[in-house]
Amino acid sequence: MPFGLVAAWNKRRRSRSEDQLNPCMFQLSSLLHIPENIRLFSGIYKSVECWKIEDQNPPAKRHHGSSVFTLKEMEEATNSFSDDNLLGKGGFGRVYKGTLRSGEIVAIKKMDLPSFKEAEGEREFRVEVDILSRLDHPHLVQLIGYCADGKHRFLVYEYMHKGNLQDHLNGIGEVKMDWPLRLKVAIGAARGLAYLHSSSAVGIPIIHRDFKSTNILLNTNYEAKISDFGLAKLMPEGQETCVTSRVLGTFGYFDPEYTLTGKLTLQSDVYAFGVVMLELLTGRRAVDLTLGPNDQNLVLQVRHILNDKKKLRKVIDPEINRSSYTMESVTMFANLASRCVRADSSERPSMVDCVKELQLILHTNMKGLSMPMHTFRMI
Repeated sequence: MPFGLVAAWNKRRRSRSEDQLNPCMFQLSSLLHIPENIRLFSGIYKSVECWKIEDQNPPAKRHHGSSVFTLKEMEEATNSFSDDNLLGKGGFGRVYKGTLRSGEIVAIKKMDLPSFKEAEGEREFRVEVDILSRLDHPHLVQLIGYCADGKHRFLVYEYMHKGNLQDHLNGIGEVKMDWPLRLKVAIGAARGLAYLHSSSAVGIPIIHRDFKSTNILLNTNYEAKISDFGLAKLMPEGQETCVTSRVLGTFGYFDPEYTLTGKLTLQSDVYAFGVVMLELLTGRRAVDLTLGPNDQNLVLQVRHILNDKKKLRKVIDPEINRSSYTMESVTMFANLASRCVRADSSERPSMVDCVKELQLILHTNMKGLSMPMHTFRMI
């Protein structure tokens, strides 16, 4: 074999070996061109014990203004992780409400995983910091900073006063979500995903891979912001499909093609968005294990009736005030949702198309109710 071909083959083999060790980190370091002096999260994955931050002289700010905090600052902000400040629990750990020394109120996610999941959590932590510190959009949650003090890992976000979408749909929120507000949330979340898919931020598209109603957070004005980027994946440059060795995400939001083949595409996020649209329409969970075996999965439960106007009325969330929607807008919404959750990914719309259609649905609803558009504040 000629020397040039041997060298190229060896280079490709090394590259593939590194990518298998940590595909997300390999892509981030090579594609985002992180400066050497802040390349904390790039390169081949190392265990928690091997990764050390320069404790004696940490930088005051990271790229795009993300601050670096100490464990002591995290303890002060949360009153030593008091239960009174606990906002919720997730797969990553616990989330606390905190107040920084500056007086800013934030949400602090504390990684708290068993030892066998520590490496996985570390990987998700690095991916989230790397991605969010480079993105800036009104419908993505803002990363204020992070803490990597010894083995302790924290992510510090802007505080979202109204919590997550699923809680509101399940009656935990303080405000009943009528149809215009649900359309507002859908448009905001769609804009956030469209931004990730556009590739304008980092040069290549980003797949969220864990889009769901609990990862849609709401601020005081009920503007939707997408959160939790630990499973996000950067698409290979110039390609539309990324083959993964493991199917990651949340049951109920999985793209059927991704589940069967391991092929991840932007349309995988579109499928998950379609599931969230069904949650907004019906008020039901994506998966409800309290129901019978045939009714647990929301998509399978309602897919066959989304384009049947008579049957559609029966699945509209009864919590939605009837005077807040027109059947024409609901029918259009259900039709878009049905296309988003089609089994064949090539038949799903893009997120840009979803944004355009949702704006038309909003306009149709307002026109049908004879309400001026200025009564509904949008960004």
